[in-house]
Amino acid sequence: MHTDESPGDGSAELAALGEQYFRVQHSYDPYNATLLGLSEFDQLPGDASFEASQDASSQLAAIGKKVDALDVDRLSTDEIIDRSVLSSLVHGAQQDAEHSLWAANASAKGYVSRQALVFQAIPAMTAADSESADRYFLRLAGLGRFFTGIGERYAAEAASGRPPTVCGVMDSITQLEGYLALPVERDALLAAVSTSHDPALRNRAESLLEHEVRPAMAALAERLRGDILPTARADDRVSISTVRGGGDSYIAAVARHTTTDLTAVEIHRIGLDVLEQTRSEWQIVGQRALGESDFGTIAGHMRTDPGLRFDTSTQIVAVAQAALDRANAARDRYFPAYDIGDCMIEEINPIDAEHSALAYYRPPAVDGSRPGAHCLSATNPSSRFRFEYEALAFHESVPGHHLQLALAQKLDIPRYRRYLDVEACSFNEGWGLYAEQLADEAGLYSDDLSRLGMLSMRALRACRLVIDTGIHHYGWSRQRAVDFMWNNTATTAANATSEVDRYIHWPGQALAYMIGCREILRLREQSNSAQGSRFILSDFHQTVLGSGAVPLMVLATNVERWNTGVLTRS
Repeated sequence: MHTDESPGDGSAELAALGEQYFRVQHSYDPYNATLLGLSEFDQLPGDASFEASQDASSQLAAIGKKVDALDVDRLSTDEIIDRSVLSSLVHGAQQDAEHSLWAANASAKGYVSRQALVFQAIPAMTAADSESADRYFLRLAGLGRFFTGIGERYAAEAASGRPPTVCGVMDSITQLEGYLALPVERDALLAAVSTSHDPALRNRAESLLEHEVRPAMAALAERLRGDILPTARADDRVSISTVRGGGDSYIAAVARHTTTDLTAVEIHRIGLDVLEQTRSEWQIVGQRALGESDFGTIAGHMRTDPGLRFDTSTQIVAVAQAALDRANAARDRYFPAYDIGDCMIEEINPIDAEHSALAYYRPPAVDGSRPGAHCLSATNPSSRFRFEYEALAFHESVPGHHLQLALAQKLDIPRYRRYLDVEACSFNEGWGLYAEQLADEAGLYSDDLSRLGMLSMRALRACRLVIDTGIHHYGWSRQRAVDFMWNNTATTAANATSEVDRYIHWPGQALAYMIGCREILRLREQSNSAQGSRFILSDFHQTVLGSGAVPLMVLATNVERWNTGVLTRS
């Protein structure tokens, strides 16, 4: 809640600028708004044009100038934090719109891909009443134009010196053709009306998909194969630095996703150091679990033992649910009694799952129409490792993203701060990785094999620092990056390739996890040293989470104020 001090006389101007940012950003990226639970943007089909990006960039730049010009002497202490957060959000969003790296990286990978976002966001919509149904049909009616616009944007970018990659184009084609191969009656985009008792709603949706949306998707796939693929970058030129303006774009992406001034060279070195530090833990836990202490032998056993793979998708869901149940039972030992709803375990639809990460979190809808969900890939269970899914559950649900993001929605902070995901990567993903370690401290892993899975996931996040910078700063090839991932984790060959392709097409985002986690751990140690016997871990967690997602420099200020007894929102 707010401190006792009254708002400053610059309060109204700050609030108005925050609301302007909120509307511009979510109108420009409405599918992300849907995933954040902001149904007021659900009717927007999106606009992939250069003009839309330019307009958003221009509006955000103007807002940013006004935010930075605000006199902090006219703001309360809490409002100064709001201003710092808003400035970071606005400038990051402006850079994102200006550089539009998605448009130089045709892809089927989650948030970075405009086409893939459709397969995540529209199935998360509802049509439970006339208002939500109207929004759903307005979006469907414009979806064909949106896909046409994606193809036009890719072609224009390629012609101007920003061609996509071969691997990204092929993934995009595969995703579209996989979707189109399913009959319209089984279309994932019908989820909002799948349980409707009114057959007219479903018939209307099927007609829009069959006559407008699907033909536009087929045309996009044809354009990608016929016009875009011949110009695409080969696997030895996947670095964004090889395209027009790519070097500057990467510098901006690193700054946005880490909210630090760390350079690519420094981050690369941090990743190598963390990998070296993790090896000693591999030896200890590997000896207990498998009777082996050599990393290569441990990783080989974990990859090749058929008993460490799933037989059914039901088993995958059960492992995640059991981990979540244990975490919920232990929650009060590490956190205040937060009033947040339950987290659901949900399988990712097959079209999204083929190109998705192993798991992701979807926040609850603001209007209560859907709960928060740990969404996980459960297709092809025999290709998936049992030991990875507990760490994933703690990261995505409790004590990770669900606890943090569902709580943020209830905080007494401006709404442009309550609903943040990719906009605040270093905090959000840093917390998710921290949650995996906290779960270990709390004894939540069921056995040492699952703890080896945790170490493999930690090593994977360290690899991200090395590989992301290796590709986009040092110019690594795709194969070199895959080999590095394979040699330093216990993940599957398929996931190693999938991970690398994600870094190729979403420059900088993969850096957020380890950079954010290291800062939270540093601040925890700092607080423990400063407070000594007065240090209470649940109070530290409340200090970190109680102001919502913030840039790492703002987080450090908040924790330092707590250490000295000067409280902000909590």
